[in-house]
Amino acid sequence: MHIAILTLTFALAGCRSLKEKRQRMGGLHARFGNTPSVAVCESGARERHDASEWTFVIIGLSKREVESQCRQIEEKIERTVDARVMSIEREFV
Repeated sequence: MHIAILTLTFALAGCRSLKEKRQRMGGLHARFGNTPSVAVCESGARERHDASEWTFVIIGLSKREVESQCRQIEEKIERTVDARVMSIEREFV
């Protein structure tokens, strides 16, 4: 069993409220949390409206499978989220 912790930090330029932040970041939990091998939560900058941090825990039978899932998550987020990705951190446990 292999486990990766993927943490992404976002900047939300021009975001003026927590409500707007939820709209722009909305759906991350629904899109990725439905996958049995992925757990996701907003892990930082919860009270800031111009930034957000999300952490994904990915579990798989092989490191290759987990790395592939991490890449898919990163690519999908870059295409679908209305925010700038400031940093991506991967940690294998």
